[in-house]
Amino acid sequence: MGSFQKSYALILGVVLLIVGIWGFFTDEILGIFGGNTTQSVIYLLIGVFGVYAGTKKKGIGFNGTIGWIGVLTGILGFLPYTSEILTDLLNTNTATTWLHLAIGVVSLLVYYGSK
Repeated sequence: MGSFQKSYALILGVVLLIVGIWGFFTDEILGIFGGNTTQSVIYLLIGVFGVYAGTKKKGIGFNGTIGWIGVLTGILGFLPYTSEILTDLLNTNTATTWLHLAIGVVSLLVYYGSK
């Protein structure tokens, strides 16, 4: 099952790299998800780690870490005070918050479900 962990980390890393690059050219990805330069840099960094983890047999650690970060970021995005901070810093919106939560949950399912 380790190969599934690696594959998921690699695919998520590549997707985040693409989204990170895309975010430098627009503040709205696919017309739905908010973002800005800061968020794009974060996505690029996480994407690099995902690609590294997916190619170096470290996918399980990446998936668990990103899972918990995604869930935490998603929850914080729904709380009144912290959602305002995230909106100011990263230009997040409700769709982006749901996406972070979904990525977190799926990453945790992969992490805990396929050891």
